[in-house]
Order: sequence, then C-alpha cells, then structure tokens
Amino acid sequence: MDGEGKRVIVSETPLRISFAGGGTDLPEYYNDHGGRIVSCAIDKFVYVIVKRRYDDMICLNYSGRQTVDSVDAVEHELVREAMRFTDVDRGVEITTIADIPSEGSGLGSSSSVTVGLLNALHCFQGVQFSARELAEQACEIELTRLGKAMGRQDAYIAAYGGLREFRFGHDGTTTTRRIGLSSDQRRRLEQRLLVYYTGVTRKANAILEKQREEIGARRAELDTIRKLAETLANDLEAGELDSLGRILREGWGAKRVLTDGISSERIETMITTALEAGADGAKVCGAGGGGFVLVVCRPENQPAVREALGDYHELPVRIFGMGSRVVLDIHREP
Repeated sequence: MDGEGKRVIVSETPLRISFAGGGTDLPEYYNDHGGRIVSCAIDKFVYVIVKRRYDDMICLNYSGRQTVDSVDAVEHELVREAMRFTDVDRGVEITTIADIPSEGSGLGSSSSVTVGLLNALHCFQGVQFSARELAEQACEIELTRLGKAMGRQDAYIAAYGGLREFRFGHDGTTTTRRIGLSSDQRRRLEQRLLVYYTGVTRKANAILEKQREEIGARRAELDTIRKLAETLANDLEAGELDSLGRILREGWGAKRVLTDGISSERIETMITTALEAGADGAKVCGAGGGGFVLVVCRPENQPAVREALGDYHELPVRIFGMGSRVVLDIHREP
C-alpha cells in the first residue's frame, strides 16, 4: 500500500432494473444457447468508503461490525475476496452503505457491492480499471471464487450504467451496447416506471440454484425470454416504448414457471392489482420471491394504479447514465 498519510476513497455504484432476458445470463443456459439481457442502472446506489487506519488492523462496517487483524478472518465474503483480489491486507477501514436493503432486493445489490468494493480498493492502491475489467473481476469473485448461483448481468450493468443490452456468448464472452434514446424518449420511459417494495427480502442464491438445476426442462421458456429481450432492445433503439408493457407481461408469464419460489401469493396479488388498475405490464425484479416489483404504466393511468397499490411503498427511480465511479479521493501525505 501507499506510504503513511491520510487516504479516503468513496465509490458510488448504481443498482439496476432488468427489463427482459433474466435467466439467460446463467452459464448453464448461455453456454449452449447464448443469452440476452436488457437492463438499466437506476439512481439508487451502494457506497463504499475505504479509509486508511492508523494501525494495521482491518475494520469493517456494514450491517454488522468487525475488527480483525487478517484478511482471512473477515466474515463478509465479498469484502474478504475483494481485498484478496486487490492485495489490500492491512491498515484499512471499509464501510458499505446502500440506499435500499442490501440483500434480497432484486435490484442487483450484491454485485453493486462487489463492483464498488473493487473500484474503491483499486483506487486505494493507486490503480484504475475499465468498466469491463471491473465487471469481469466481480464475476470472477462471485461466480468462480465464491461459487454463487447467479447471472452475469448484475456486475456488468453496475460497472457500465445507463440503459443497455448485454449478449452472453457460447464462448463466455460478453458484449454490450448502450441503447440510445433521445432526452425526450428517456424522460417518457422514466415516466412509465413505477417500482414497489413487496415488504419481503429473500436470498436469491437459493432460487437461482434451483433455477439452474431445472434449465434443461425450461429451455422453451428461456428461449422465449431471450427472444423478448432481443425484441425489446430493437424496439427501444427505434424509440418504440409501447411494447415494454407487453414484453414485461409475456416475460413474467415465462419467468414465473422457471422454478418454485420465483412468485408468491403477495407478488401475484401486486401484479394482478396493478394490471387490473390500468398498468401495461409488471414483473418481479431479479430472481423473485420478494424484493421489488416493477410496474410499467402510462402516466394517465398512474393515479389509479398508485391508489390500488397504496398499501405498498413506492420507490421513485430514474435511469442513471453512469456506472461505478470514485466520487471522492482524498490523498494527503504526512
């Protein structure tokens, strides 16, 4: 690490909403059939603060607190592996703060934490990596080193930001393109997005593990989900926003049967209530089972939808154009 002196780094990493393609970014599917995702970063964030300590101890602040004398003793697995990856092994205090529940939200918070940790710790070490490199490093930590059952999209959209299409190839490569919208198109798209908290968090890993095991039996549904993502990417690029609601409805119809636990009575009630009140489409965010529900609704129908879903907390969101970034870097020599 650098010599003694004051060092404080703060990274800001966006959460995300996935519109279409969820599940096709699991390697058990895309290795054989190729995957496709359309998602966007939103203006809700994970912040990682890295501060040099006066001694060689490691102090962690997250939903818990821990002070240890070695990386091997760090209980938070994402922090531990990010420290190992970046060779930060002593004399540091790391704090993570999230705008929403940091686990089980369906908004990609786990990968946002990992990408944000890597970005801040690399900066602490005096090096910088591209969005692609940060995404690949996060996938290496979460999928390979920790063996999590999860897709690749979360790390990529956290690193890149904006509204994007991702393609996952048979050979393991990932390509991305920003979906270009005019300022007016972007504003009209944002106006249609309503996000509601189910009041329930869940661990995505268990749901995705079961989904991964059943991919062979759900090939037809996943093929449909992939094709819907392709259609949506092309429609949005052409400025056609009206298909989003239909694609959400059709995508949810295919996704909810991929495995047990994706839907629930509460989720079904929220989605049915929104559609009956005039929404164009709705789906659960992320792996399912809880977290947040995305509702797409034209502005003229939103008063009725908001009244119908009045028992649930609404999370206002806008599309965020940037990915993970260091927003503060204080470095003073003694």
